[in-house]
Amino acid sequence: MARPDWRDRGKERFWRRAIRRWQRSGLSVRAFCAAEALSEPSFYGWRRELARRDQEASAHVAPVARFVPMRVRSDVDVASTTTEVTPASAPAIDVMLANGRQLRVPAGFAPSMLRQLLAVVEEPAC
Repeated sequence: MARPDWRDRGKERFWRRAIRRWQRSGLSVRAFCAAEALSEPSFYGWRRELARRDQEASAHVAPVARFVPMRVRSDVDVASTTTEVTPASAPAIDVMLANGRQLRVPAGFAPSMLRQLLAVVEEPAC
């Protein structure tokens, strides 16, 4: 039977604080646990578990878009660009990505959709 997925927040908070104190102390784990009257096996187990939880939590966080300097041009040299050029009357924003690619985003494009698009486009290739 699977173990229920509940967490004792008090224990987690206690061990996070203990591990931060250990990191600042400069002591070995053995010396720190002896000074704090903590179980060494529990210390190692919680350190491993909290690292796993932190890694799991960071994997679920959506990537943050990085902004790079942008150059605004009034003229577009159609021969030197690979992006689709829209008529001058259609308002748009050109976004230059860090990898050199360019996105042309029409006015009124939903910010949430733009964030998702940037996350996909800026994702490292496999």
